[in-house]
Amino acid sequence: MKIIILGAGQVGSTLAMNLTGEDNDITLIDTDAKRLRELQDHLDLRTIVGHGAFPNILYRAGAEDADMLVAVTDSDEVNMTACQVAYSLFHTPARIARIRAPSYLAFPQLFNSDNMPVDVVISPEQLVTDYITRLVETPGAVQVLDFAKGLVRLVAVRAFYGGPLVGSALSTLRDHMPNIDTRVAAIFRRGKPIVPTGETVIEADDEVFFLAARQHIRSVMSELQRLESDYQRVMIAGGGHIGAGLAKALEDKVQVKIIERNPKRALELADRLHNSVVLQGDASDEDMLNDENIEDFDVYIAVTNDDEANIMSAMLAKRMGASKTMVLINRPAYVDLVQGGEIDIAISPQQITIGSLLTHVRRGHVSNVYSLRRGAAEAIEAVAKGNEQTSRVVGRAIGDVPLPPGTTIGAIVRDDAVLIAHDNVVIQEDDHVILFLVDKSYIHDVERLFQVAVAYF
Repeated sequence: MKIIILGAGQVGSTLAMNLTGEDNDITLIDTDAKRLRELQDHLDLRTIVGHGAFPNILYRAGAEDADMLVAVTDSDEVNMTACQVAYSLFHTPARIARIRAPSYLAFPQLFNSDNMPVDVVISPEQLVTDYITRLVETPGAVQVLDFAKGLVRLVAVRAFYGGPLVGSALSTLRDHMPNIDTRVAAIFRRGKPIVPTGETVIEADDEVFFLAARQHIRSVMSELQRLESDYQRVMIAGGGHIGAGLAKALEDKVQVKIIERNPKRALELADRLHNSVVLQGDASDEDMLNDENIEDFDVYIAVTNDDEANIMSAMLAKRMGASKTMVLINRPAYVDLVQGGEIDIAISPQQITIGSLLTHVRRGHVSNVYSLRRGAAEAIEAVAKGNEQTSRVVGRAIGDVPLPPGTTIGAIVRDDAVLIAHDNVVIQEDDHVILFLVDKSYIHDVERLFQVAVAYF
C-alpha cells in the first residue's frame, strides 16, 4: 500500500515505524529536515521536507497514485487542508486526519465529501480519555480494550499471590468458574510472550491477557488477583483536553477533583464541569496535596503535557498515600522505565492512537486494531466474509483455521452474542473474530486469512 504521512512527530513517526516493516511504500512529510534525516537513517521510507498541505509538496510525494493520506501534524487546519487538496486535486482514495480541537469535533457532519473530505477523524485526546475511563471503571486492570462495540473486552492484569488460579494450570479455570466462559489469549512472563495451553501454569507477576464478555470481566479478574474495590475518589492533575474530558466522563460516577495550574483555564473548567471540584494550583505542591487529603483518594491521574511533571507529581502523591497512580507519558522510552513501583500504570498516547490508525490501514475486513506491548503485539477484530469456497475461515472450525505462529483466536461475536473460542466453534459469515498476535511480523498472514477471493464479488 502506498501511504503518505504528514507530520513526523510522535504519532507520525510511530505510525511510520509500524508500517515500514510491513511491505508498505511510505512517504513522510515534515518541515523539520533534521527530524526526517534521523528517521530515514533508521527506517526504509522516503522523506520530503515541506508544508504538507501545499499542492506541490503532495504532488512530489506521489499523491496522484497514493492509496491513503494520513495527516497527523500538530495543526488541525493543516491536516484538514491537506485532505481537501488531496481529494480535490489528486483524488486520493482514503484520507485520515488528526483533529484535536473540541470545536471541530462537536460537528461531525462537517467531515464528508461535500464539506471537508476527511474519511476518518482521529482524536488522540478522546482516544486517551476513553482508554483511561475504562481503566478507572475496571480497578486492578493494566489494560482494558473494547471489541464489538464493548460486548467483549480484552483485559490485561498482573497475576498476584492470593489469586485462586495463580500456581494452577489454565485448564482448572473451568472448574473454578463453571458458568463463565473466558479465554486467556496470551501471557507475558518476564517480558517474553507465552502462547497459553491448558497445561500452562500461571505464575505470580505474569501479565495475563484474557477475553470475556463485558459482564464477566470482574469474575475472571478475581481468579488472578484479589479484587480491588470500585474507585470512589479520583484526583486529576492537568486541565487540558484530556483532563477536562476525563473529569466530564467520570464526574457523575465518582468524586472528582481536578488540579489546573493556569488560573484562566481553571475558571473555564469550573464553568464547564458540574460535579467536579476544580483546584487552581501546582499538582506537585506537597501542601496542596496534603490539604486535599490525597491519602483518601483511590487513584491519582497525571495528564499534563509535561512528562517529568506527571511522573514527579504522581510519585509524590503515591508516597503521600494515594492508592493508585496513572501517568500520561509522551516519550515512549519512558513508559517501561517508570511503570511499576510508585507509578502503577504508564499510558502512552502514541500507542493508543496508533491502534486506531492501523484499523484503517489493515487489509482483510479489519474493524479494530490495538497495538500492544510497545508495538510488538496486536489485538485485532476482523469480520469474516465470503463462503466456504471464497474464504479461508468461513465454514471452518477454529481448530482447522491455519493460524500463523503465536496467533490465537480468543472470541467470536455473532449477532450480539459472545462466543468464547473453542476448537469446535465454526466461523460463519459476518462473525467478528477477535485475534491476538504475540508476534506482529505475521500480520500479513492474518490479513490474508480474512481476504476474500475475487469470485465472492
